[in-house]
Amino acid sequence: MKKLVIATGNPGKVREIKKILEGVYDEICSLKDEGIAVDIVEDADSFLGNAAKKALTISRLVDCDVLADDSGLCVDGLGGRPGVYSARYSASGTDEDNNKKLVEECAALDEEGRQASYVCAIVLARGGQEIYSCEGKCYGRIVLEAHGNGGFGYDPYFYLPEYGQTFGELPAEEKNKISHRALALKKVQEFLQK
Repeated sequence: MKKLVIATGNPGKVREIKKILEGVYDEICSLKDEGIAVDIVEDADSFLGNAAKKALTISRLVDCDVLADDSGLCVDGLGGRPGVYSARYSASGTDEDNNKKLVEECAALDEEGRQASYVCAIVLARGGQEIYSCEGKCYGRIVLEAHGNGGFGYDPYFYLPEYGQTFGELPAEEKNKISHRALALKKVQEFLQK
């Protein structure tokens, strides 16, 4: 039986990853499902570095594949911030406070300065060894008012001009086809099906 453990405590990520990788693995579990409570400090200077740290650590604790992702938002006019600090951009690190800080900082930027990308780095590991890594990117623009209740994190502020909606407004099925995480997971699927 082919099993995957997703190395995250973020239920939103777990839901998205399960939906996208359905059928590739017989069983997909979260850290919580496995009873694993490990606090991994994400102190690398890149999304891939943080994903690798999580995947390798957890893969030493389980006897199956482990997938870890690190993702975040990079705003052009903010020099790429929040970047690897996306989840803990504000002092509290809550979605609400992170979004408030983002909007405050973006308010002084013109539309071009608010161009942004969501980046998702994924590392697949087994037995303490990295077996695959990749990145997916999705491009959009930050809007200064929240639109939609879907998704999580910065989704209500990440506007996709070609869809005329934010990630927060897009149906989950649509987001799971075009998001940064979906693009990276498609690469993982292709690798696993070789």
